[in-house]
Amino acid sequence: MSPAMFNITMAFIFSFLGALMFRSHLMSTLLCLEGMMLSLFILAVVTPLNTHSMAMFPIPIAILVFAACEAAVGLALLAMISSIYGSDFVHNLNLLQC
Repeated sequence: MSPAMFNITMAFIFSFLGALMFRSHLMSTLLCLEGMMLSLFILAVVTPLNTHSMAMFPIPIAILVFAACEAAVGLALLAMISSIYGSDFVHNLNLLQC
């Protein structure tokens, strides 16, 4: 495994661990999710360049579209939760309440 691939993999793992460990604030969880999507995007860009595969070139664009949609929905939820509850603490939310 090349050092670049190792760094990208470690960035994904650290972002994943951050999303699992720092769940008290919604903003920190969203930032960890963005880090995961960014490392997947970089991995999807670097892999076809190394393998010279033309079939994999549309995959980074699809990942970028999903990352943009995830960011938009996450920021909308953050704005809604901050305006209703006054903070972005996840433990203040009652997910079972309809």
